[in-house]
Amino acid sequence: MPRAIAPPAFSRFTFLAKLAAAAAVVAVGDVLLYGFAGGSIIGVFALLWLAALVFARPAVRRTRGGWIALACAATCALVLVLEPSLLATMLFLAAIGSAALLVRHVFDNAILWGLRLGFLGLRAPFGPPGDLWRMLRLPGRSGASSARGLVMNLVLPLSGGAVFLSLFASANPVLGQALEAVQRPDTGTLILHAMLWTVIIGLVWPTLRPRALRIASGTWSVLPRLPDPPVTSALITLGVFNAVFALENVLDIVFLWSGAPLPGDITLADYAHRGAYTLIATALLAGLFVLLVLRPGASLASHPMVRRLVLVWVAQNILLVASSMLRLVDYIAAYSLTELRIAALVWMVLVGFGLMLIGWRFLTNKSAAWLINANALTAGIALTGASIIDFGAVAARWNVDHPSELVALDLCYLDQLGSAALIPLIELRDAPIGAERQDRAVFLSRQAYENLAQRQSDWQGWTLRGAWRLATAEAMLAGDTRVAREAPHGRGCGGHIYPPPPPPIVETPEAAESAPPTSVPVKDKPAAPAPPVSTGPDLPVPPPYRRGLTRDEIR
Repeated sequence: MPRAIAPPAFSRFTFLAKLAAAAAVVAVGDVLLYGFAGGSIIGVFALLWLAALVFARPAVRRTRGGWIALACAATCALVLVLEPSLLATMLFLAAIGSAALLVRHVFDNAILWGLRLGFLGLRAPFGPPGDLWRMLRLPGRSGASSARGLVMNLVLPLSGGAVFLSLFASANPVLGQALEAVQRPDTGTLILHAMLWTVIIGLVWPTLRPRALRIASGTWSVLPRLPDPPVTSALITLGVFNAVFALENVLDIVFLWSGAPLPGDITLADYAHRGAYTLIATALLAGLFVLLVLRPGASLASHPMVRRLVLVWVAQNILLVASSMLRLVDYIAAYSLTELRIAALVWMVLVGFGLMLIGWRFLTNKSAAWLINANALTAGIALTGASIIDFGAVAARWNVDHPSELVALDLCYLDQLGSAALIPLIELRDAPIGAERQDRAVFLSRQAYENLAQRQSDWQGWTLRGAWRLATAEAMLAGDTRVAREAPHGRGCGGHIYPPPPPPIVETPEAAESAPPTSVPVKDKPAAPAPPVSTGPDLPVPPPYRRGLTRDEIR
């Protein structure tokens, strides 16, 4: 009888290796993350987690696409070292979850893969207790025997000994005083540590033993298949759509792109600032119509005239997106740049690129899965870039370097950006913006510098980008001894000095005697005019737009 081949030595201890890796991550994570203040140590923890996954599950290195997922996770972890953010954290979780799932699943398309990642995340809190329960209920297995032995040899003796020791301490004053002299950890601290351990093990363990939703690639259709409309109906519909879009695009070319005078009382500001996001929604609806009704391979999509009308319509949608971007750029030139407007520009670029992919898919008869994966790859690249670039610093730099002629520089917004606006605020100290605004720049830059220095002094709040920004600020402020003016009544948003309150009105006896009785109403007394309300130098005021303002003038 042939001898059975013994399994490799490492396979016997695979589960123990995962337990050891998880325990190491929990132990180091407790040191790094307890009292976490938003620093780069979250990136160090992410790199440790990734190393534990590679050690405990070496199969992730040998799977198809495994190295790509690991490289993406390492990149996101380095971004977290640079400066932590929620976006970079979510990207890292998606990347390390993908690396764990690729061992037993094949990537098909982004939608189904997103469902698997979502199921893995939803099931994460129930993974560790479920595996422990199954392990304890398996008879005759070395892992189960070890676990039951651990419970019987450690948990039961320690818990029982603690009960008896507490009883003896209450009965024996000598033992009771000795136990009281021992400094025990605070119960609240222990609870917080236990909560942190639970969160860490709930995140790490599912990547070491993933149980994802199994979905066959052909089970679910990526996009619903609608019945093909008649050729005549499709031609009429596409003709009407092209005509309506052509009307909007011609108006944009005439008034928005060329800067021709607008009719009536409509100003370029009204034309440029309205409808940027509405037009993007229109382009998305148009792309959805092409995907659902005119899918490649259908008999309708092979009709020559239908193909021409579809391609013309897609091109018109791309022009519509470009006009929307120009509207937003004009708005930025008139009213400054913000983080939300940068995100809107990125979103518009993604929409335009998605429309190009729809047209290319229509021409080359690509599958719907190809289109979804191509858009997902584009969105992933854009989101990774957004997690690296500090939009707040970009907005602050642009607003300082490109002052608007219509509204004053919004120092209140720069104040809200915090350390992201530190370097531009330091440059404003010497800019020709007037003594009053220079004083506010001195105050705001000093405040942002001190807040950043305080945060960097905490090792759990230290970030790589913050260290670079603080070193740059120290070099720029070297030898500058200016201080902001005294503000006895405090400062408001943007460093605006509050004026002194009005003096209290003291009522003299003579005035009280001459005043009419309160029970008799005073009729026909004119109302006192309301005092003028100061909007502050930074609050936007209605700009003096005139009819026919060109795009160069609005900038």
